[in-house]
Amino acid sequence: MDFPRLGLGTYQNKDLDQCATSVETAIDVGYRHIDTAQGYENEEAVGDGISAAGVDRDDLFVATKLDTGNLGYDDVIETTHESAEKLGVDTIDLMYVHWPLNTYDPEETLPALDELVDEGVVEHVGLSNFRPDQLDEAKDHLDAPIFAHQVEMHPMLQQDELREYAREDDHWLVAYCPIARNQVADVSEIQDVAEKHDASPAQVALAWLLSKDEVAPIPKATGEDHIRQNFEAKELELDDEDVSTIDDLDREERLVDFDDAPWNQI
Repeated sequence: MDFPRLGLGTYQNKDLDQCATSVETAIDVGYRHIDTAQGYENEEAVGDGISAAGVDRDDLFVATKLDTGNLGYDDVIETTHESAEKLGVDTIDLMYVHWPLNTYDPEETLPALDELVDEGVVEHVGLSNFRPDQLDEAKDHLDAPIFAHQVEMHPMLQQDELREYAREDDHWLVAYCPIARNQVADVSEIQDVAEKHDASPAQVALAWLLSKDEVAPIPKATGEDHIRQNFEAKELELDDEDVSTIDDLDREERLVDFDDAPWNQI
């Protein structure tokens, strides 16, 4: 199937009943890409939501991520099988290495993912929160192509270098925190574009990301109204002036940042 570029993120959705309902609602609204992670502790609830929605499995793209404590060869194999069982799927469409930290070892972690692809337990391999040099190293140890690289990306963190890498390597750049936890609503330039289109700043941020051919945003949402509003961003067409206005924001503001993060280890 084609990669559905607007997905539902489920980070911190630990109210499991709510998580399942949110996933079911999103699929009913039209989302076909659901993103979770072992570390979110909600894979089973995501699976329940997928099951309740009743959409043909072949029409859904389900992604999850390996926890940083599960990156040894045997742990990758074992916990990926566990994730598939929790999600209620035979094949995980996209399995990411969530962070190149802790037990990550490219010589162990990545060949295990290749084995899972060969087994058919995983369809595509992804990486998340990698520096460009770490992407280079990963490619040296992977037989499977990098299908996607997931990073924080929004109008105040535009990730130009990683976008260029994605274009050259022909992989997707999947944007988490795509509305910067709604801090986009405080940016005057985005407010102006939103007023021009009778849209919300969050919709403008998502539409801006969707204007980049290599980018796929995965906004988190729980309530039906929020889920629907985000999905409607697909219909918002920004003109060249709007896109340039946001492109020209000269800001670099990370929301997800800590001392051991890869970009702080250079």
